[in-house]
Amino acid sequence: MDIKTRYTHFFKVLGQWVLYGSIIGFVVGSTTALLLETNDLLGETREKNDWLIFLLPLGGIVIGYLYMHYGRAFYNNTLSDAAELNNLVIDGVHGKKKILRRMGPIVYLGTFITVLFGGSTGREGAAIQMGGSVAEAVNRFFKVHLLDTRIILMSGISAGFGAAFGTPITGAVFGMEMTAQGKVKFEAIVPCLVASFAGHYTTEAFWGVGHEKFLIETVPQLSILTFTKVLLLAVLFSLLSISYCQVRHGIQTLSEKYFHKNHMKRAFVGGVIIIALTLLVGTKDYNGRGLDMLEQSFKEEVPPYAFLAKLVFTAVTLGSGFVGGEAIPLFFMGATLGNALYSFMDLPLSFLAALGMVAAFCAGSNTPIAAFLLALEMFDGKGVEYFFIACVVAYLFSGHHGLWASQTLYEPKSRLYQIANEETIGNIEKRKSNRWS
Repeated sequence: MDIKTRYTHFFKVLGQWVLYGSIIGFVVGSTTALLLETNDLLGETREKNDWLIFLLPLGGIVIGYLYMHYGRAFYNNTLSDAAELNNLVIDGVHGKKKILRRMGPIVYLGTFITVLFGGSTGREGAAIQMGGSVAEAVNRFFKVHLLDTRIILMSGISAGFGAAFGTPITGAVFGMEMTAQGKVKFEAIVPCLVASFAGHYTTEAFWGVGHEKFLIETVPQLSILTFTKVLLLAVLFSLLSISYCQVRHGIQTLSEKYFHKNHMKRAFVGGVIIIALTLLVGTKDYNGRGLDMLEQSFKEEVPPYAFLAKLVFTAVTLGSGFVGGEAIPLFFMGATLGNALYSFMDLPLSFLAALGMVAAFCAGSNTPIAAFLLALEMFDGKGVEYFFIACVVAYLFSGHHGLWASQTLYEPKSRLYQIANEETIGNIEKRKSNRWS
């Protein structure tokens, strides 16, 4: 191949990636703007109408019906089930299954129902799945070369995350890092970056939809003592994330087993349990997204048990078949645990909340680079040294646990962990369960 041919091919492929990323970013940014605005409206409606919580079990039946009747399809004799949520997106990237183009609309409707009736959930899951659906549509419409389909799907993830949180740099890396550990496909950086920035600016600049702002008022001075405290805190936040993942997956496994994967029955019972929990704690603070208390945890002390209550509410909600996302609940858990430790650690309140927010998310998502970039973008680069240490420690100490069972470990996090290469978190968890049973 001569030089002219090589450069022609290079710019052709580059142009295609920019085009596909731009299309995906614009569409996903527009749908994410709809997601953010609608969720705000539905959340406000629920807060003004306490009785809506009692309709959550019926909402669960509707969600279950949607997934059981419209969320399944066979491709090459392999079932692609939209009820697997982000796991299906990850499997789609790896070519194991096919992302359904109708997955995005279904998860949006399911998220709206969950938020309106008081399920405890977030939003990035819906945005990522919509991103995967849009990317799959682009792959099919343009008949994208098989070698590039995986890259385009990653850019869909990037667009969803970048638009959902207003963090385009984080979104670009998250799309590559989420799908696998130990083998980041940097070839995807161009379409992922384009899609994430396009998604972000479409949401904020084109549609005028903003994002929450979290401010660190004071960052402690650099010292060995403070670094030691941060290291210990990161371990605690990673244990919190592990606890959530284990409880959430445990509830999902049990509910699928006893209801024979009937999503309508699972979600109905889960809705009843959420109603009971809400009446038990006597507050709606742990229903919905919980953004008010999340923001409050940066400014003043919140109930010391808030992180545990949110853990239980979210694990039951998502483990029983409701949908949405897990990033904001993890933000909530980490920030409120940091808030609860304020009296013991002699560190600024907002700094503790921010540290917990990022470290808990890092441990659950197994994306240390994206989590570090998230801290930089959200907190304007404050405390960069501390956040770097917290992300590394939380990532290592979380072991091979995580939010998504399909996440592939191409290499162990450390030789201290005795696992084979190219294992999924789900398979590792199954083997552990078999050993203990």
